[in-house]
Amino acid sequence: METTPGTRRTGHAGRHALAAGVVGVLVVLSGCGLVGAPASTDRASKSGITTRPAAPVISEEQAYERVIAQVLPSIVQINTSGGLGSGVVYDTDGHIVTNAHVVGKSKNFEVILATGGKPRKAKLVASYPLGDLAIIRVGDKSGLTPATFGDSTKLKVGQIVLAMGNPLGLSGSVTNGIVSALGRTVTEPQGEGSPGATITNAIQTSASINPGNSGGALTNLSGEVIGVPTLAAINPELGGGAAPGIGFAIPSSTAKDVAEQIIKNGKVTNTRRAALGVRVNTVVGPDGQPVGVGVAQVDPGSGAAKAGIKPGDIIISVNGKPTPTAATLSEVLAGLKPGAQARVELLHPDGRTDTVTVILGTLSGS
Repeated sequence: METTPGTRRTGHAGRHALAAGVVGVLVVLSGCGLVGAPASTDRASKSGITTRPAAPVISEEQAYERVIAQVLPSIVQINTSGGLGSGVVYDTDGHIVTNAHVVGKSKNFEVILATGGKPRKAKLVASYPLGDLAIIRVGDKSGLTPATFGDSTKLKVGQIVLAMGNPLGLSGSVTNGIVSALGRTVTEPQGEGSPGATITNAIQTSASINPGNSGGALTNLSGEVIGVPTLAAINPELGGGAAPGIGFAIPSSTAKDVAEQIIKNGKVTNTRRAALGVRVNTVVGPDGQPVGVGVAQVDPGSGAAKAGIKPGDIIISVNGKPTPTAATLSEVLAGLKPGAQARVELLHPDGRTDTVTVILGTLSGS
């Protein structure tokens, strides 16, 4: 998996005008801006075979209009004490999928449907900050239109996407782009209510990302949600501003898995992500540069404990990949599976270096 250097959460807009995530809609087009086969009429050939009329030709513009009309009613605006974000109606029971950094530390919210009407009260069901996902539930379930969540594993680079959400508080906004890359691993910056999530298998898109879009929907021309827009890349040359045309979304397959666990159990019981079983922090050298990840605590019975890793050790690399910071370690582990073996290079307090083999456990959930 590839990792991206600078990213910024795309959560709130409004009062605090915080960075926001992208929303998009996938559109598979064939031919020059046309979807569908050329029209034909019934006629009998010399062989006696009768052809049937083909499906009507749909222009690219008509395809966009159809998807927007289908998906937009499922997009909501979520107002919190700190600003606003977006969400996607998950079911008729009032559950809404959004980003953990959108809800932050709030427990109560106001939800406004894209179709209008008075704000509805909603409460937090559970938040999963490590994966930047959350489920809230509205009390008034009338008129809710659940979105259809598709299979993000079938995405292909080059598919056209539309971004739907509430950028800068402009409800029901739509932008377009393409799926630029798949399988990215991106790490969010830490902030209020967020420990700095590491998102695996992220979808990279060129659809515009603006504050307030986070938690919206990335969908395909079939009207299926295939991602939850979350991050915008940061361009250091622009003073830390968002890099145009580089945004990231959580795959729908991950969002569905997390949503089902939270709705059923009230929390994420299986993250499906690997863990060493340690509590760590970044160690900085005399020059102020990070040199490794210091082990502050080792969980009893964990893979790290069984491999002999102790507090005070510094993790230098995993499977040959340098881990100068805690965020880098998270990104490396995100590409591994629970139960797998990992070679962990250590720097001991006495100056010795050593490499041990750790059988990875499962990262704890919410």
